[in-house]
Amino acid sequence: MKDLLCDAFQNDVKEYLIRHRSIIDVLSKFLESNARVNRAISKAVTSCGCIKIVASKQKYPSEGSLVDLRDYVQTHLEGSLCEHCREIVESELGNNLFYIAALCNLLDLNMYDVLLKEDKKLSQLGFFNLA
Repeated sequence: MKDLLCDAFQNDVKEYLIRHRSIIDVLSKFLESNARVNRAISKAVTSCGCIKIVASKQKYPSEGSLVDLRDYVQTHLEGSLCEHCREIVESELGNNLFYIAALCNLLDLNMYDVLLKEDKKLSQLGFFNLA
């Protein structure tokens, strides 16, 4: 089912991407969409205030396993996105996914296969992936 959704999305992008078909255009639109995701999150912090970034140096225990690190590493986020900011961030992330699918199309890659390979790598390497 998931592969059908991913393939359908990628096919829809192929069908509806008309104006920016050059790899240069798609790359620049992809970078722009990344910036818009960052901007939407930044505005949630600075304009709305529904989330806060409270950052400091990460503190790691001197002893312990990689699994234990999960309990110590902070996200530096406080709060949660309000409905308005959530809609904007979701929209910008969707736009970003659109251009990822467009890149896959132009490079003759199957987006679902890319996801599967990344998932397999993550499953095999586990904590050693350190992504």
